[in-house]
Amino acid sequence: MHLKYFVTIVVLLLFSISLQSQERKINVVVIGAHPDDADISAGGTAIKFAQMGHNVLFVSLTNGDAGHQKEGGGALGKRRRAEAEEAGRRFGVTYKVLDYHDAELLPTLEARKDVIKLIREWNADIVMGHRPYDYHPDHRNAAIILQDAAFLVTVPNVVSDTPALKKNPVFLYLQDRFQKPYPFSPDIVVDISEVIDQKIYAMSAHESQFFEWLPWLSSQEVPEGDEERVAWLKSQRIRTITPSVMESLIKWYGEEHGSKISIAEAFEICEYGRTPSVEEIRELFPMIK
Repeated sequence: MHLKYFVTIVVLLLFSISLQSQERKINVVVIGAHPDDADISAGGTAIKFAQMGHNVLFVSLTNGDAGHQKEGGGALGKRRRAEAEEAGRRFGVTYKVLDYHDAELLPTLEARKDVIKLIREWNADIVMGHRPYDYHPDHRNAAIILQDAAFLVTVPNVVSDTPALKKNPVFLYLQDRFQKPYPFSPDIVVDISEVIDQKIYAMSAHESQFFEWLPWLSSQEVPEGDEERVAWLKSQRIRTITPSVMESLIKWYGEEHGSKISIAEAFEICEYGRTPSVEEIRELFPMIK
């Protein structure tokens, strides 16, 4: 073969591989104990993934049928499912609500199998969820379920009716404030400043939670108008940038940009999944520049 044609073929092949790499969809699953948990801790990052054409699944393990001061049972569960579906439309993600009862979630074999199946069906590259240190037993048990599934998603003879993943996803913990037995470590941080208004608007679809139940628990007054409510919710839900988060922002975004970021979402790498390199993290989180 003439050298000129050989070089041309090689260049075309490399260009094709580059295009395929750029077009590869990243599949993300965020698993919370309740409708709204995924929204609070990963909503901005989910929006950024969705805007870039990637696939995001929000999962609530419980149907939220206990989280209200006046309503409850099937009627509340139905309402919260509808709220989650509307939030999913606003985020640009798929939202799935399972039927385990709120405040009764346990790390059962059935729940583990459900989670393994969901992760496999989504062909997940990234799976996010609670840490096992939390005030709410549903959050703690959701974390245990996720940890127990982390390795088993690659084992063919477990939940054998759903093909096992060939590569273990990167499992990440969502940020929390709890300090014992050890505080949250912000290994990966995403600047969500540009999408914070969309995140808050999407969260506001959970009316029963953010404008009724949670304010009732803390004896807070909520404004009446829709715009006023969204503005109020934003004032309540901007997480403070801690020194450790700022350090991570500077690591990922550089001193000039990172030091100016005021709104971010942070994630801790779970040792039970795959441990990614810095290069792989940048591939999996292409919005970090």
